[in-house]
Amino acid sequence: MKIAIIGAGIVGTATAHALLDEGHEVLILDKEGPAFGPSRGNAGIIAHTDVLPIASPNMLRKVPGFLLDPLGPLAIRLGYLPQLLPWLARFLLAARPAAYERSIAGMIAIQQLALPAWLARAEKAGISNHIHRRGALYTYSNPGDTAGLEALARRQRAAGIAVDMLPPQELRQLEPALRDRFAGAAFHPDCAHISDPLALTMALFETALARGASFEKAKVTNISLGERPALVGPDGWQRVVDRVVVAAGAWSKPLAAAMGDTIPLDTERGYNVSFPGVTGLTSRPIGFKDDGFVMTPLESGLRIGGAVEFGGLKAPPNHARTRALYDKATRLVDGLPAFDSGRVWMGFRPSLPDSLPVIGKASRNPNVVYAFGHGHYGMTQSTATADLVAALIAGRSPAIDVGHFSPQRF
Repeated sequence: MKIAIIGAGIVGTATAHALLDEGHEVLILDKEGPAFGPSRGNAGIIAHTDVLPIASPNMLRKVPGFLLDPLGPLAIRLGYLPQLLPWLARFLLAARPAAYERSIAGMIAIQQLALPAWLARAEKAGISNHIHRRGALYTYSNPGDTAGLEALARRQRAAGIAVDMLPPQELRQLEPALRDRFAGAAFHPDCAHISDPLALTMALFETALARGASFEKAKVTNISLGERPALVGPDGWQRVVDRVVVAAGAWSKPLAAAMGDTIPLDTERGYNVSFPGVTGLTSRPIGFKDDGFVMTPLESGLRIGGAVEFGGLKAPPNHARTRALYDKATRLVDGLPAFDSGRVWMGFRPSLPDSLPVIGKASRNPNVVYAFGHGHYGMTQSTATADLVAALIAGRSPAIDVGHFSPQRF
């Protein structure tokens, strides 16, 4: 079949490969070009070890404080609050104990596929050199957090995720640049990180073109009904195909609405600062539990980023948040370069209230399949999502129950 993929980020590009495997003719469309948005600026971690959604019973107690700290780990711009209220209502529902456990089940299901899918795709595409398996650390400073993290480790091990709880001295042996301020860390020896998000996405995109996929820079504003959907854009632009995959990230919501699906998609604005050429300070990704950021030793340079800000797609970046992340990092890590020598960035993570993506067929046209809303895990879950989408289009049973990710679950 002729299949159009709307979106040339990491999810759309990975999906192109999965559909090429099936023998389809693939057309990739994007209004900006390949690797635009979070596919070029994320933390670069294949974080298959994360199994807890953001919305949790414990999180509910913290929501009021988010409004009071514009530079904190999770902030809401007051001017955007009225628009965010429907999303927040869904977030509160997702934080209820039963809903929280359902979200965990969905996260574990797709996360178990994530790393094997990436390793298989990288080998097949000839880009395995972009993936580094040195493990990852999740540090904490308060000894009182040990019991809770050990409980999380038991849940992770039950899901097949390797994790070791390290005392401070072993943590410092692994990463000597860390200051003596930590009570310990969880070490995930199987975790992987990548050379650079932009480099990896472009390598995957270019290999898709080499395999026969085509690319067109175009803005899609609507999709028609019918057996052969027509993609519609400005000035009479149109393409008619057999199937459509919507993988446009934060810009997917209006296309889903046109297909009869009201998806509570919003954007988590993520910030980071990268230091080109700074390598060797740390050996592996390090997450800092108490401060809400991560540090990744990319081949292109050290990257410090994270945190969440809700402010929509139009407000300008607030790089005081980026500076706040850096200032926290200087208190925890020795040898960081000056902030002004870095390159700041802000991108839009497409986020659903239950931390699960949307993967499934559109209500008004089963020939349209969604693959968006991965939040913090677009890079991690992209190749697994691609395999699920290919199965849905082929009419096969996917490897896991995609009911967790149904567009109609809301």
